[in-house]
Amino acid sequence: MRPAAFLTASMGLIAPLLMVSGGASHAADDPPTAPTIVDGVTAPVFEYADAIRETVWVTAPDLDGDGAQERIATDIIRPRELDGTARIPVVMDASPYYLSLGRGNDSEFKSYDADGKPAKMPLFYDNYFVPRGYAFVAPDMAGTGRSTGCADQGGRSDIESIKVVIEWLNGNAVARNAAGEVVEATWSNGRTGMIGKSYDGTLANGVAATGVEGLETIVPISAISSWYDYNRYQNAVKSNNYPSSLSTTIAQRRTVPTNCVAANAFMNANDGDETGAYTDFWAERDYREGSFYDVSKVKASVFIMHGLQDNNVRMRNASTWWQDLGEAGVDRKMWLTRLGHVDPFDSDRDRWVDTLHRWFDHELMQVDNGILNEPAVDVEVAPDRWVQSDVWPSKGSRMMKLALRSDGTMRLGTKDDTTLSYVNSAGLSEANAVRIGASPNKLQFLTGTTRSEVRISGTPTVDLEVTQGRPVGQLSVQLVDYGAMDRVLTTNDGALTLTTESCWGASTAVDDACYRDVTRRVGPTELQVLARGWIRLDGEGTKNVTVELQANDVVVPAGHQLGLVISGNRSGVTAIDTSAQTYSVNLATSRLNLPIDGPMASFAPGQIKPEKTADLREGTLPLLDEFIVPQP
Repeated sequence: MRPAAFLTASMGLIAPLLMVSGGASHAADDPPTAPTIVDGVTAPVFEYADAIRETVWVTAPDLDGDGAQERIATDIIRPRELDGTARIPVVMDASPYYLSLGRGNDSEFKSYDADGKPAKMPLFYDNYFVPRGYAFVAPDMAGTGRSTGCADQGGRSDIESIKVVIEWLNGNAVARNAAGEVVEATWSNGRTGMIGKSYDGTLANGVAATGVEGLETIVPISAISSWYDYNRYQNAVKSNNYPSSLSTTIAQRRTVPTNCVAANAFMNANDGDETGAYTDFWAERDYREGSFYDVSKVKASVFIMHGLQDNNVRMRNASTWWQDLGEAGVDRKMWLTRLGHVDPFDSDRDRWVDTLHRWFDHELMQVDNGILNEPAVDVEVAPDRWVQSDVWPSKGSRMMKLALRSDGTMRLGTKDDTTLSYVNSAGLSEANAVRIGASPNKLQFLTGTTRSEVRISGTPTVDLEVTQGRPVGQLSVQLVDYGAMDRVLTTNDGALTLTTESCWGASTAVDDACYRDVTRRVGPTELQVLARGWIRLDGEGTKNVTVELQANDVVVPAGHQLGLVISGNRSGVTAIDTSAQTYSVNLATSRLNLPIDGPMASFAPGQIKPEKTADLREGTLPLLDEFIVPQP
């Protein structure tokens, strides 16, 4: 274990990094000289309103090819009482969104006072952690905000522009203030933790995969670990020219005029939309096993948070990253919720802030609070039903192999030599595809009713022997839970914003620490899509493929049935095959591989009667995850 406190050299002084108190507050005329531990956590003993607020521009290499070095705008808030007294760690949220799209559920933007100093920072990190003895640092990614350069959707420009800020905090890079004077981070002890949701958390993943010194921990929330897995699903394309489109979007409202036409044109020419293949372009943007960054370089601990119903950054980005980090021996922790693309600060505020506080105290302040001795994984397997464990997927999860049969059932160990066919329909919606009942445009297979509760924990896959008659085709596969119950809905990612607020940290007149409360959208549904997968098929004739569905961890109650739907519909990806060609599936070698924690014999053969969902008329169905039962 790391020590709870130690001495460190600080600007010519020897000062304690931490002070331990039994709970007494410091008098106004006797300010603390170091972060203070009260009841096992850092206490808010520093005045947020009096904090030092400054901006520096860190020098980065030429990242956009215009021949000039980049200037990365970096806003800083830190306790004034510790200036010249103690070196302190950093909580960093690097982002492309601070001036473009805003941050958080309350859509906050950075703002500055008349002197150009940071006045308002989005999110609660500065309000909460600065009074506890941390510095908060918020760089604008290259090509966004007040930084120079061009964004390149997770490529080297994005990552190197933030890596250099970590290096400056360690004394290994140069920064200047608005007057052009060199500024050193003499207040930093060189220990940085990165956090952020979506693109912000993705930057944390990428910077960690550089192996940069001084990055002690990252907390990626709903983040990407491979941009290929964000933009592609086994060569099926999410949307055309997405990298340049995203880079243009996040460049909105930037204050530095830069011509990024060439950078965007390069992305359009090299993103490989024509084939969907994993190329050098995507290897540059892969932080797990890429050409520049990979998991073997990660030195920081990693605390992953992801929504199991996230249809923006899908679960493969978290599940594969988690597995690879474990194989690399990285200290790790993970939260999985039943929500979509939602920050746990919004959905589970009390417990999240408490856990995050203790995590940063341990990893950055080196407080011996035992957090790494607690269960590493928290999973919400049903609405507000949490399971803790030391491993993920569930230790009891085993792969159940269900054969697909011509009578429309899925069974253990009984194969069928029949070949079934369906006609591609590019206009088939997912809502219609997963509806119970026969259709010439899909194949559907059902288990019997579950005799007892089972837990699906891990990544389902589907082995298929498919024959097509055209050079290019595609498959869409859904795993569905049929059975009425209360579920976390997918409307607004399952989050409902309330009119009330709660406050987390200290405030100023222009930057309060109060945010609108959020609760889960829970309601009765007849079914839910548990996992999806898409694959592009190249070449006429017969081929054996394995479709990898998105990982999940969910409880299926007794009395439910699972269904597998195979079609050519394009929901979620760009249509490759819009023809009415026929696809044939040989059932003899086709099966669903399902990671189950529970009785393998739970699924008795049988089929749902179509009349059970016959009252769900097409006009009442949402386009994606679930059918909402019409209320009287």
